[in-house]
Amino acid sequence: MQQARADGDGRINPEDLYRYYQQRTGINDVATMLMALSAAVMRADGKVLKAELDYVKAFFNQQFGPRFSAEHLQTLKRFLDSGDIPLDQICRDIQMRMPEEVRIQLIHYLFGIAKSDGTVSESEIKVIEDIAQKLRIPRVEFESVKNMFYRDTNSDYKVLGIEPSASDDEVKKAYRQMAIKFHPDKVAQMGEEFEKGAKEKFQQIQDAYEAIKKQRGFK
Repeated sequence: MQQARADGDGRINPEDLYRYYQQRTGINDVATMLMALSAAVMRADGKVLKAELDYVKAFFNQQFGPRFSAEHLQTLKRFLDSGDIPLDQICRDIQMRMPEEVRIQLIHYLFGIAKSDGTVSESEIKVIEDIAQKLRIPRVEFESVKNMFYRDTNSDYKVLGIEPSASDDEVKKAYRQMAIKFHPDKVAQMGEEFEKGAKEKFQQIQDAYEAIKKQRGFK
C-alpha cells in the first residue's frame, strides 16, 4: 500500500489522507467512513476526550466485533493525527454509496459521540452540521436528530420536523410520516449497532409525539 506523505509538521496533507481513505474503503468500507467522520467530530472542540473514544470503541465492538478493534483504532488515530480531514471528498463518496436513511443514522451516531461527555458543544454542532450538509441531509432531518441531543423549548416539534404553530392534525401526520421513514427496519442491513441507534431515534420520535399530545390534550 502506498504510504501517505506528511507535511513538515508531521501531519498528513488532505490529498494523501483522501488517498489513504480510498485505499482503506476498498478493504473495509463502512468502518473507514465512520472513523473519518468520527475523528472530525472528536477534534471539533480542540481536545479528544476518553469518553468520546470509549463511545467509538463500544460502537465498533458491537458493530464489527472485537477482532477489528486494533485495526480500527489505528485508522482512527491516522485521521485524528492528520492535518485537515478532506470531508468534502469523503462525504461525497459516502453520499453516493449510502441511502438517505443510513446517512441520517450516521448523523445520529456522530451526535452520540458529541454527547458522550455529557454536553454537545457549539463547535461540535458546527462540524456535524457541516457533515450533514455535505452528505445532503435535508435540513429538517438534521434538526430532528440535533434536537434529540441538544434540546430547547421547541425540541419536541423539531424532532417531528414541524413548527409549534402546526395544527393537531399536522402533528399527527408528521408523527406518522416520521415513524414510517425512521422505522428501525430501514437500517437493519447495516448491523446491530446501527439498528440500536435507529431504535433510539424511533423511541425519541414517539416520546416527542407523546409530549406534544400531553401538552395539547389530544389523543
